[in-house]
Amino acid sequence: MTSQTTVDKADKAPEPVSVPAPAKGLRGHPWLTLFSVAIGVMMVALDGTIVAIANPAIQKDLGASFADVQWITNGYFLALAVTLITAGKLGDRFGHRQTFLIGVIGFAAASGAIGLSDSIALVVTFRVFQGLFGALLMPAALGLLRATFPAEKLNMAIGIWGMVIGASTAGGPILGGLLVQHVSWQSVFFINVPVGVIALVLGLLILKDHRAENAPRSFDILGIVLLSAAMFSLVWALIKAPAWGWGDGLTWTFLAASVLCFALFAIWETRVKEPLIPLALFRSVPLSAGVVLMVLMAIAFMGGLFFVTFYLQNVHGMSPVDSGLHLLPLTGMMIVGSPLAGAMITKVGPRIPLAGGMLLTAVAMYGMSTLESGTGSGAMSLWFALLGLGLAPVMVGATEVIVGNAPMELSGVAGGLQQAAMQIGGSLGTAVLGAVMASKVDNDLAGNWTDAKLPPLTPAQLDQASEAVQVGVGPVPKGTPPELAEKITSVAHDTFISGMSLACLVAAGVAVVAIFVALLTKRGTNAEAGAGAAHI
Repeated sequence: MTSQTTVDKADKAPEPVSVPAPAKGLRGHPWLTLFSVAIGVMMVALDGTIVAIANPAIQKDLGASFADVQWITNGYFLALAVTLITAGKLGDRFGHRQTFLIGVIGFAAASGAIGLSDSIALVVTFRVFQGLFGALLMPAALGLLRATFPAEKLNMAIGIWGMVIGASTAGGPILGGLLVQHVSWQSVFFINVPVGVIALVLGLLILKDHRAENAPRSFDILGIVLLSAAMFSLVWALIKAPAWGWGDGLTWTFLAASVLCFALFAIWETRVKEPLIPLALFRSVPLSAGVVLMVLMAIAFMGGLFFVTFYLQNVHGMSPVDSGLHLLPLTGMMIVGSPLAGAMITKVGPRIPLAGGMLLTAVAMYGMSTLESGTGSGAMSLWFALLGLGLAPVMVGATEVIVGNAPMELSGVAGGLQQAAMQIGGSLGTAVLGAVMASKVDNDLAGNWTDAKLPPLTPAQLDQASEAVQVGVGPVPKGTPPELAEKITSVAHDTFISGMSLACLVAAGVAVVAIFVALLTKRGTNAEAGAGAAHI
């Protein structure tokens, strides 16, 4: 490992930064390192969306409520979001190789435990553990790439890394559909066990640790506590607000606690010797814009995808496999678009591709707001494909902007920021858009029910019916005559679609805001540090 002094000298010298010497054998080889970490990253990214297609089956098998199903997603994202930055700091302190391998082992073990769970409480609990161990390996993967690849190839490596995340994220519903329909919902989690074993073996054989000479030597314990409390309080308030009410004292108590903890965290970080997140990092406008962009992108994408699976399965009556196949245009365009976006970003910089990507995302989300119960596959495919094409440059470009604008010794923290932004955005998207959906359904269902001249419901029955409609299910009691059952189902589907439409419009608005944020980004200025640190 070359010292940071070498990096500084290289930066001052007129000659180009030296390229790392070729790796001898497997250990530390750049492209093999990329392949190795990609296996572990794929496992975590896949789990972010593969569960979405299994949610209806889990709900039915375990008798879960709509709120329970949300927690299967929210628990995972919340654990990731709260711990990613701390996990990145662990990698900077103890080495990214070690934290990556521990993350792989823990994630695979938690996945197996979920498959063996027989209650929704256990599923949610082990999903939280999945998130905690996933937080260890995600920023560590970026830290390993940053240290291993020479500067002139780093963008290409991040592009492929982003493609793996994008393809895995988008491919989750298809693989999940096949597993749920032909095996069981448990198999969605069991599949991570052999993948984890492969990632562990490759990691032991290939990965080589790299650490900057001025890497952190201590931990900012109070900073970790304050940041974790701030993030938890924020997401908890957003998740519980639909049940408590947005004007409820508890909701505002947690929101106020979040603001207070963020403020105290910012004050403390200016005083501690080795802060968890040096606030000077955010003096880089492009880095800050990249973080915000990741949050906004994830709100629009993950929040919208949560409802699409219920729309396809419960409104259109598709099987899990069919619903996954209907999302193939989204998957395909992300796979095709990611390397193309990486090449474009290398040539023209990230600003234009990122702004263009968010524009396409906004148009796609607006298009999805027009979906009806009778919409054909062609129209759905158009909007899904456009969404995939828009997301690809954002997945790749925002990563390069965040990691490339951070110094080498903070590569783990930068990786943690990038992933925390995406995961907390996904959690916020599910929570906020879920609240929009629930509010719209609650407001419309009673009137739609009355207009259809259906038998009146008591307040308790209306609440139960609303919960079913929020996932696109018609609240049809057993023994209901077919003609009446069809009318109830029609009202439920129309009400669900009105809620989904509003949620997609909100997501489109978020994407529009992200366009302007993207205009503040630029190519990373610190990528050269990786070349100096990567002598093998």
